[in-house]
Amino acid sequence: MNTQDHPVLDILSDLIAIPSTFPPGDTSAIAAYAAHRLRAAGYEVRVLDRDRPEIANVVAKLGDGAPSLVFNAHADTVGIGEHSLWETDPLVATLIDGRVHGLGAGNCKGSMAAQLWLAEQVASRGGPAKGEIVFTFCGDEENLGPDGAFFLREIGAVKPDMLVVGTQTENQLITAERGVMWVELAAHGKSAHAGNPAAGDNAILRLFRLAAYIDAEMTRRLADRKVGEQQSTMNIGIFRGGENTNVVPNFARLEIDRRLLPEEKLADAFAEIEGLVKAHPEAEYLSCRLLTGTNGFRAPHDGPLVSALTASIADVTGAPARFLKDTGASDGRYFADDGIEIVNFGPGAGWQGHRANEFVPLDELVAATAILEGLVGRLLGYRD
Repeated sequence: MNTQDHPVLDILSDLIAIPSTFPPGDTSAIAAYAAHRLRAAGYEVRVLDRDRPEIANVVAKLGDGAPSLVFNAHADTVGIGEHSLWETDPLVATLIDGRVHGLGAGNCKGSMAAQLWLAEQVASRGGPAKGEIVFTFCGDEENLGPDGAFFLREIGAVKPDMLVVGTQTENQLITAERGVMWVELAAHGKSAHAGNPAAGDNAILRLFRLAAYIDAEMTRRLADRKVGEQQSTMNIGIFRGGENTNVVPNFARLEIDRRLLPEEKLADAFAEIEGLVKAHPEAEYLSCRLLTGTNGFRAPHDGPLVSALTASIADVTGAPARFLKDTGASDGRYFADDGIEIVNFGPGAGWQGHRANEFVPLDELVAATAILEGLVGRLLGYRD
């Protein structure tokens, strides 16, 4: 079959044409599209939300019992940004030199299209021969919010034994993902007129001193925290303080991003930062607060999911599967403490996400459908 005639291209074109940008993160229309296709294929479908109908999540199930093989892709995208930077209409799938351009083509509507095609293919073959197959298409991912995959796990809507998260891996695998932790540090001072700064206590300068101390100490500590190519890291991403130039600021805050090796735990990582703050000479004027965080995961390379996926990749591509290094965080992190196999897989390159003229190679998208079909066959089999 010519790749341009593959039905997955039509599915991706439909998905790109349905706006699901954050902000506002409204996934109700794209969820309705997916739910309609899945019901028509014979799935038991639920559209779920946490008292916010605009943040809709689809859960579709076929089969019963163990193992539960769950597929996930997020249905929301970032915003279009500056429209003039786009060479094509961002809400129209445009094929140029074998690449499908459009907002979300790679992140993450390419994976969503491949998984929808897979769902219909599994149903057309009578469903899984054993266990159950579940497809989840979620919102609130680009917001790092609690109303998408986190919500589905929280209410027990999905309980995977194996989880495949659609991400841009160029049809290779990410089997280890670092945890993520965001921490707020704040400094308090005393306001005064800028014409007489000695009468006040500058919170920005106090936070500068804390930031320099934390950065130097954590840089030293994290230097040797690595497993293979994975590195434990810290970044100060936000620094804010002051209201007027002519006022000594009485409050300033910063936010830290910590990426944790799968072997590190969120509670310990926060305690480490908090301990440094409490040990600082100005600790009585400082505070430390955990904003959000999840542990990381590492799937064994000899587990059934990874083994089946690597075999399917090799069968379709004719080359051994490659294990890639993670950069960001996926919805798989919400299941990191459940003792299950989690793998990130999908078409498209990570550097293509969150930018104008985003694209996914069509041949890669089509190959992803074949790889996923082979994966299900190896793990669950088909009834036909």
